[in-house]
Amino acid sequence: MTQQELAKLHNLATDIRIGALTCVHSASSGHPGGSLSIADLLAYLYFRELRIDPKNPRDPDRDRLVLSKGHTCPALYAALAYRGYFDPKLLNTFRHVDSILQGHPDMKHIPGVDMSAGSLGQGVSAACGMALAAKIDHKDYRVYAIMGDGEQEEGEVWEAAMFAAHHKLNNLCVIVDFNGLQIDGKITEVLNPTPLDEKYRAFGFNVISINGHDFQEMERAFAAAKESDKPTMILAKCVKGKGVSFMEDRYEWHGTAPNDEQYTAAVRELNDARM
Repeated sequence: MTQQELAKLHNLATDIRIGALTCVHSASSGHPGGSLSIADLLAYLYFRELRIDPKNPRDPDRDRLVLSKGHTCPALYAALAYRGYFDPKLLNTFRHVDSILQGHPDMKHIPGVDMSAGSLGQGVSAACGMALAAKIDHKDYRVYAIMGDGEQEEGEVWEAAMFAAHHKLNNLCVIVDFNGLQIDGKITEVLNPTPLDEKYRAFGFNVISINGHDFQEMERAFAAAKESDKPTMILAKCVKGKGVSFMEDRYEWHGTAPNDEQYTAAVRELNDARM
């Protein structure tokens, strides 16, 4: 990947972060911490990895992405908006009455959303169904699911993992946003699900660990996932609140909206870091 391509992805991730913060600020509610932590992953997926067409969002041969940790939809909405699925001005209507952009992804009303999500653990199960459907229909599309690390505490996640391995869903790529924090604090103190790499390997997954903010590591990981004969889990080490110094690695920003002063400061800091 060239330096120009890396800079473009970095700036797209910045756009996604600012868009996510705009959503949460405009609604005075939402989940900024986990949205910021997956912005780089979404930038890579939507602008480099996924086989998609915003002009034909229901293309039956498209790749699918399921945001299993649906509360971080502000980042997903920003990625979809800047990818061309809808007008970025709609980000200012997040969680407003009559807006299509509600507090969790809605596949019925939002172009580009492949699965409604909200209850943790259910999104990845739906992704397994999509991947199996591709196998049955002899289609070559791939299915990606983004989960939180706290979400690993849900039993349904492990049922889905057994299902994926049993059906040899090598067209499924699960990405875990491993930022170490959930709404109540550190995941290791709330209900420790680690070591995730060893557990997923034991369940029959190809496991790849990366820095979730490094685009070159993403490129290698997604390429390797396509070569595997197993479902893949990418363990992406991320920083909750990434890009905004006063939000970084603070569980208090899991579900807290910035006020006007904080929003202005955050946007300024993100813009100052553009390449």
